[in-house]
Amino acid sequence: MLRVELITQLLRIRSLVVLACLAAVPVLSGFSYASQAGHRNGHQTGLFGASPYSALNHAMASMAFIEPLLLPIMVALPAAAIASSDREWGTLRYLYVAPVSRARLLAAKLGALAVVTAIATMCVLTAGLLAGVAIYGWHPFHIIGAANLTGGETATRVLSATGYCLLCMLSIATIAFAMGLLLPRGIEALGAVVVFVIAAGILNRAHALHAVQVVLPVHYWQDWTHLFDPSGTAHLGTGIVAQVATITLATCAAVLVLVRRDPAA
Repeated sequence: MLRVELITQLLRIRSLVVLACLAAVPVLSGFSYASQAGHRNGHQTGLFGASPYSALNHAMASMAFIEPLLLPIMVALPAAAIASSDREWGTLRYLYVAPVSRARLLAAKLGALAVVTAIATMCVLTAGLLAGVAIYGWHPFHIIGAANLTGGETATRVLSATGYCLLCMLSIATIAFAMGLLLPRGIEALGAVVVFVIAAGILNRAHALHAVQVVLPVHYWQDWTHLFDPSGTAHLGTGIVAQVATITLATCAAVLVLVRRDPAA
């Protein structure tokens, strides 16, 4: 079931276009700043200011740029499709007759969801890394206002940031998955997730609504960027708890929908 689900989703033109769009952003941004290779990116600070210094700098800056809006929407697209495609195609009832248990079907779909989300996340980092190597070269990770990172420090922080980003994208993917099972069509689920991401992003900028912000998974998505501040510290514990809680709640909602409703409804 997992293999079939992955082949079905990853070989669709829509999925390939999504991955191509994600890869295009780091490549195009890399070429746009090619003339500043080895120097600070204007007067910008943080990851964006240090982007032209090395391939890894560019890869992490690309992730910081894409993660707040474009990546979650691109992740939600296949997630909603994984949840709703069998029902829309009219094959879900036949899967149960096969017989395929609802538990097995859900496990296969959640497994495919995790793999597709990981592929989308790694597509951004891989494209940023390859474009960075070609344009800026392979140099030590540069932090504005601090010494360059050693190889071990770079590996630790990049792997920590990548794992955290993946967890954040899994949270929005499971929300899209649950919406895809709940709503009649996948496009409606995608629209609901896009509205949620945009609305949460707006609320996250309103400092007077701190009580609302702390319960939104979006509020913690960019906490990993502090790993690359001059202080080199980031408090990711609360963000991890928030993402795990979101994944758990969305998965439980998906289970309830799949167990209680008619397969073809």
